[in-house]
Amino acid sequence: MPDSNFSLNLLAGSVSFRFPLEAAIALRDEISALLENLKATSVRPGQPGKPDPKPPTEYRHTGDVFLEIFCNPNIWPSPFAAKVLVTLRDERIRLTTEAELTQLISDLNDFIAQNSA
Repeated sequence: MPDSNFSLNLLAGSVSFRFPLEAAIALRDEISALLENLKATSVRPGQPGKPDPKPPTEYRHTGDVFLEIFCNPNIWPSPFAAKVLVTLRDERIRLTTEAELTQLISDLNDFIAQNSA
């Protein structure tokens, strides 16, 4: 199956690029692990002490463009507040910006659903 355009909604605007379904599934798996780490680092009332620090998520894909998604789960109070750093580049342009984690998850799930059929 040829690569399809993946549209990622950012805090201000959006970006669209060719992205293979296999890479989208791998990114979804990375995001699932990130969500588990975010839940584990969330402070819950009545829990003494601080949770153990978790490693950051660093996803990289090289294809038509280079895509990097980075998130440190130790700085966000919950998965709903978390943002990811997105770097998208090719030989002509480089874009580095933030996106809400929940929006990335939604866009990724939509992309996978549309391209899995």
